Parts: sequence; structure tokens; C-alpha cells
Amino acid sequence: MSSNIINLLWESFLETLLMVGISGGLGAVIGIPLGVFLFVTSPKGIMPKPFMNRVIGTIVNAIRSTPFIILLVAIIPFTRLIVGSSIGTVAAIVPLTIAAAPLIARLVETSLREVDKGLVEAAQSMGATNVQIITKVLLPEAMPGILAGLTIAFVALVGSSAMAGAVGGGGLGDMGIRYGYQRFMPEVMAAVVIILIVFVQSLQSFGDWAVRRASHR
Repeated sequence: MSSNIINLLWESFLETLLMVGISGGLGAVIGIPLGVFLFVTSPKGIMPKPFMNRVIGTIVNAIRSTPFIILLVAIIPFTRLIVGSSIGTVAAIVPLTIAAAPLIARLVETSLREVDKGLVEAAQSMGATNVQIITKVLLPEAMPGILAGLTIAFVALVGSSAMAGAVGGGGLGDMGIRYGYQRFMPEVMAAVVIILIVFVQSLQSFGDWAVRRASHR
């Protein structure tokens, strides 16, 4: 394999890292509060608002049920409005973020549901406000589950970023399609697959470590 191909693989990996890192970070910033909202406004939540919960939940489910490749194409006008282009690494961050946020929201909501209701009731009996219950009870207790959910989301984003590469999103997916498939270079495709496997394994290992740290606390 030539040094030029190796350099391209490195640049493609950095593009994938950029896409996954930024979209995952933005997805978490949007998804975690959204997941908390879905939990606390549910009929049995501490601030029940069934109508708003149903509306937001429907939107979240609609985005989650849309295959990423279709979502990627469907929001091209929105992507152009935000970043001025629908092609390239920066442009791919927009649909990746939109895909990540609802997934993270549902994972956070699921983690919050696993918190012992007795802890919430004890906090309420001591006069804790809803904000205090969320920040001092629910989020700390659910943190291992939330971190595990974020790990799942970041791993899923690696696959989605590769899919974005198939339509000009850049990154390892683009490298695999352009060189490994279209130019019949199986060694490039193999290298892309190996890099993706190592990347995903690294993400999973780091996520597992973070979950263990949070659990020990």
C-alpha cells in the first residue's frame, strides 16, 4: 500500500473522528435534556404533561424510525441552510446530530426509568424541588446507564458516518467506496474495515471504563 493511500486513510479517519465527536457531543447536549423532559413529563413523572410528552415523543419516534440514509437525503435543504453545503464532512454532521439526539433521548429516558422510585419519593418528602430531584437524585443515580447509552449512541454514529461517506460525506466510508469499491482496491477496503473495528472497540472499551467508574461512585 502506497504512502499516499496511507495518508488518505489517516485523513479519512480524522474526518470520521470529527464527524462522530462533534455530532455525538451535540447529540448529547440535545438528547440528554430531551430524555429528562420525556421522563419527567410522562403520566407517572414528577411533572406530568401528557399532551406535550406525547407530541415530543411522536417527533422523537418519527426521526428514530427513519432510516439514516433517507434522513440524510430528506434534510439536504436544511443542511444547506445550516452549513451552506450538503457535501463534505461538516455537512454530514447535521444529519448525524439529528439522528443521534432522539436515540440518546430515549436511552436517557430508559436509564431514568430504572432509578428507584423510593429515592424520588424520599426526596419529595424532604421538600426537594423538581429541579433538585432531577439534578441531585435522578441524573446521579442514572449516570451509569446514561454513560452506557452514550457509548451505544457513539458506536451507532460510527456506522452512520460510514453511510454518510457513501453520499459524499467524507471519512472512512467515502474512502472505502471511492477506492475500495469503485477502484477495485480490496486492500483499501480491508484497511477501512480494520480501522473501523479498532475505532469501535476503543469507543466501547472507553465507555465500559466510564460506566465502571460511575458505578463505583
